[in-house]
Amino acid sequence: MLCNSSIPHRIKRILQHAVNIRWNHSVSDAALQEKYIRNIGILAHIDGGKTTTTERMLFYSGKTNVLGEVHHGNTVTDFLVQERERGITICSAAVSFDWRDHRVNLLDTPGHIDFTMEVEQSLAAVDGTVVILDGSAGVEAQTVTVWNQADRHHLPRVVFVNKMDKENADFEGCLQDLRKKLGIVPLPIQLPLMEKGKLAGIIDILSGTQVVWDRNSSGRMYKSIPLGESELANAQDKLYETIDSLSGMDDQLAQAIIEADSMENVKPELVLNAIRSCTMKQQIVPVLLGSAYKNIGVQLLMDAVLRYLPAPNERNHIYNCFGSEFVGKVSKVTHDKQRGPLSLIRVFRGTLKKSAKIVTAKGAAETIQRIYAPWADEYREVASIGAGNIGLCAGPKSTVTGDLVVSNTTSLRTAFKKLNVSEGVEEDSDLDEVLANKLSLQTLVPDAVYFCSIEPPSSAYQAALDSALKEIQREDPSLRVTYDETTMQTVLGGMGKLHLEIIKSRIMSEYKIDVDLGALQIAYKETLEKPCRGSWTAEKEIAGHKQFVQMELTVHAKKSDVKFRLDNSPEAQENLKLIRPRPLSYVKKGSIAALERGPKLGGQLMNVAITLHHLTIGKGTADTFIMAATAQCVRHVLSSANVRLMEPIMLLEIAMPSEYLNSIIADLGRRRCTVLDVTSRGQQQKVLRANAPLAELDDYSSEVRCISSGTASVSMEPNGYVMLNEMDEVTAIRRAHGLE
Repeated sequence: MLCNSSIPHRIKRILQHAVNIRWNHSVSDAALQEKYIRNIGILAHIDGGKTTTTERMLFYSGKTNVLGEVHHGNTVTDFLVQERERGITICSAAVSFDWRDHRVNLLDTPGHIDFTMEVEQSLAAVDGTVVILDGSAGVEAQTVTVWNQADRHHLPRVVFVNKMDKENADFEGCLQDLRKKLGIVPLPIQLPLMEKGKLAGIIDILSGTQVVWDRNSSGRMYKSIPLGESELANAQDKLYETIDSLSGMDDQLAQAIIEADSMENVKPELVLNAIRSCTMKQQIVPVLLGSAYKNIGVQLLMDAVLRYLPAPNERNHIYNCFGSEFVGKVSKVTHDKQRGPLSLIRVFRGTLKKSAKIVTAKGAAETIQRIYAPWADEYREVASIGAGNIGLCAGPKSTVTGDLVVSNTTSLRTAFKKLNVSEGVEEDSDLDEVLANKLSLQTLVPDAVYFCSIEPPSSAYQAALDSALKEIQREDPSLRVTYDETTMQTVLGGMGKLHLEIIKSRIMSEYKIDVDLGALQIAYKETLEKPCRGSWTAEKEIAGHKQFVQMELTVHAKKSDVKFRLDNSPEAQENLKLIRPRPLSYVKKGSIAALERGPKLGGQLMNVAITLHHLTIGKGTADTFIMAATAQCVRHVLSSANVRLMEPIMLLEIAMPSEYLNSIIADLGRRRCTVLDVTSRGQQQKVLRANAPLAELDDYSSEVRCISSGTASVSMEPNGYVMLNEMDEVTAIRRAHGLE
């Protein structure tokens, strides 16, 4: 099958222009049927080949006429200056292209752990994902992280084993990694076709053919040819294994096998339908292979996206409660110099039109001034976007990641009533809480692991800096911005050293403010060793009104997810049952807010809860005074409690030649690390996994390269917190105060 022809360069641009015109005028974004749409995210460990694969998809679909390369800094989706300088993806970028009469909306995501928030935002907008593996490295640390993120969003996946052109690429090893490290059922539907130890093409198990690419056409031309006898026998064996595996999960396929009394006579359509059905149910993960850089296998991956990943109308049925009314979700907010803030909105039901009025679930009214089709940092204006599609909207001023947007408050209330009936929600339930829980509006924001101060060159730039940080924080919720009243400094909290460096670079390049960052500090948390009980009385006259609050509470280790509860003893209930729900809600807010700052280093209190025993509130006492008094009471109790520091732990994964293993283990021992396991990768490679305190990992990647003469690579991700012993705690406090 010849899938392209040799096109003279002189007319290629004319044809490309024609393709773009057809794309713009064939079917409007709003009229496109949902079954012909695929919204996908590209996930992988850093340097797995996400951006290169994306560039190939754009090229083969006719959206670009040049193969963008990361090392050349000319890719479509890596458009930030910092991305092109460093050769990494920092911000997720959305692009759209057409492939075989389908619209594919693709989000290219970062692979670095510092930018995991970008992945989280992207997954809220897609219906399926392509997870890319390095064929020579298998399942790496960040692969596990992004896989778990996709699990939380219940997203079907296909796996593309990339870089199979490498000498040490191991397809079978990758399949074993998928089973062992991710606990899934990988279903290989392709095998590598090797010639003289090099990847020459792909064996398609389902069709029993080999697919080879013409290297002189930049991978545009490829053809399917019959297999030799030995290769065909091997492919048929693999096909029977596949059918046997699927028959245990798909009833239709099993019934067809029973009726035919043989696997040989099963129709190919039944096998394809079984793969799609089991993929949608997340029972299996189809595995494909290729080399994006060498232009092998990408078109077959695009076919697999259409064939096995769900269309929008096959998911998100919870939004049926809105009927045909418009409802969408803000998955990300970006800022453009000319257009201002742009909200990336995924439309679930109805149509979003230019100049339309919308309402957020929080009650804010907004106007959609313009709508753009997603194309990285370039924009093509459209009149509307329909159900299942994604668009960038200019106009909304207050939207943030996770916001539900609807056409009007009436549709929101109607949907709320339908949810009450279908989901068994109580009539007096809180609207915000129900919508957040049922419609998955909560955005999981990871904890900061580093923080540092940031200062403008002079006080004249302070207002501009505050505005810049507000815009960046709206784009990136994982950036924490606080003001330390003690030092009178603005403090940034981030996911890592690189994260904060990029924030500084963006402020300098995009906002032209020459800021300085203070020394990086570890984001320690705090906890309690023993419960501590105490009381507090707050009394003050404000504007002629007497404010009075008296309370008694206990701060203790948390045994469940509840951070605040009432004492259920008879003595306490006699007092607490007289308190109205509204004042109690402000006591709860004040209690939880007070747990954000511990007494030792100001770290968030971890695994700590509060039990209220007694509460007396004077008549006419303001709600804000109740909340402030509660926070004062909690801080008073914590000041006399035995509080301990918790330090962040990182999971290290170090890949190295075998001869450097002992040297690296010895170095880790000096850093208070715990080695978890050492496995082999190929004949000469070792992979070491260890838990390491973040405080001991300053510039560790450079240290590993020095020890291994530049041959080892290291990746890390947060892996919880552990309590410091007393000696290390003293050292940590002295270091935080600048005494060491």
